[in-house]
Amino acid sequence: MNSSIFKTITLAILATSLTASLMIYPKESFEASLRGLTMWWEVVFPSLLPFFIVSELLIGFGVVTFIGTLLNPLMRPVFRVPGVGGFVWAMGLASGFPAGAKLTARLRQEKQLTRLEAERLVTFTNASNPLFIFGAVAVGFFHNPALGVVLALAHYLGNFFVGFIMRFHGNKEETPLKVEGKQNSKSFKHALKSLHEERLKDGRPIGKLLGDAVQSSINTLLMIGGFIILFSVLNKLLSLIGIVTVLSSFMSIILTFLSLPSELSLPLISGIFEITLGSQMTSEIENALLLQQVIIVSFILAFSGFSVQAQVASILAETDIRFKPYFIARILHGIFASSIVIVLWNPLFVNQMGASKDGTIPVFLQEQTWSWLLIGWKSLAQFGSLITLSALIIYIAICSKRARTIKR
Repeated sequence: MNSSIFKTITLAILATSLTASLMIYPKESFEASLRGLTMWWEVVFPSLLPFFIVSELLIGFGVVTFIGTLLNPLMRPVFRVPGVGGFVWAMGLASGFPAGAKLTARLRQEKQLTRLEAERLVTFTNASNPLFIFGAVAVGFFHNPALGVVLALAHYLGNFFVGFIMRFHGNKEETPLKVEGKQNSKSFKHALKSLHEERLKDGRPIGKLLGDAVQSSINTLLMIGGFIILFSVLNKLLSLIGIVTVLSSFMSIILTFLSLPSELSLPLISGIFEITLGSQMTSEIENALLLQQVIIVSFILAFSGFSVQAQVASILAETDIRFKPYFIARILHGIFASSIVIVLWNPLFVNQMGASKDGTIPVFLQEQTWSWLLIGWKSLAQFGSLITLSALIIYIAICSKRARTIKR
């Protein structure tokens, strides 16, 4: 039996098993599906949609090319990617998963990146946004805003180290980029000229550009929603049939070797599939120190879960960007982020919390400091569904109008 036939049979068995599990546990599957849908409807869609639309507009107007020309002297030596990588990095940090992958794929399609540069860029531009780290994890799960500082710094510094390590990816395969000469310029005047040329090259009127941005962004978010629901159900089914328990028994051996409680193995396995559930389960473990819980959560956030990785793989499949470097980078990110938490724990959490006993509260531990993030998270959960519904209505209107135009 050759490998191709074996792969076909294996995939068929897995698909059949999943279908059978859905039939055996219909109620639990529905509840898990509803949980994933609620998360997408109220939080993921309204938080990512503005960033996706604005990103498409900035690319169409040539602003990304302008930024890339100016940032090329910084991004090229450090990460070995063009200056446009700086824009992708910033948008990825601000908007969260999987914005970095979408923008990287978009720039690859625009021929502003080589395949190797795109593979390097996508490894460190996908991150959890600050709103989720502070609002959902630190406050929602641990009820301690101060933990957000440690988790965020570990997460973003870990991404930086991943980007620096991945600069060595593809040394032997490196090929020159055709537009390299344009991006090497440090002149502000030349950057403005590049912006103008890129806008003329695009050629779409503002109305068409805006409509394309909305349609493309919502298509991507619909795909993301499908993956969130699928992996929410899959994670629940694996837990019900006992596979998660079996995997956690093996993971407990590794955790014991690392001097971490074996009770954290089940949340870690759940987090490897879906970050929100894994983070919540970790925060509820009582037989573990807070530091140990934060280490596990930091790894889960960095690894980003198979749910997010599947979203990224689906986006990258539209290009020639390989998924393997991204997956390796997620493991590296998990190791870096967990290690950085240990380094930052005493100076940024223990010492600062101890200082507050004297009546002086460090400025970044005061509730008012992160109140805008907490208010933003609560507002998103409250009004997110309205934003999603409005965006879908606009999307349907745009698609209907274009369908009528084509028929004419």
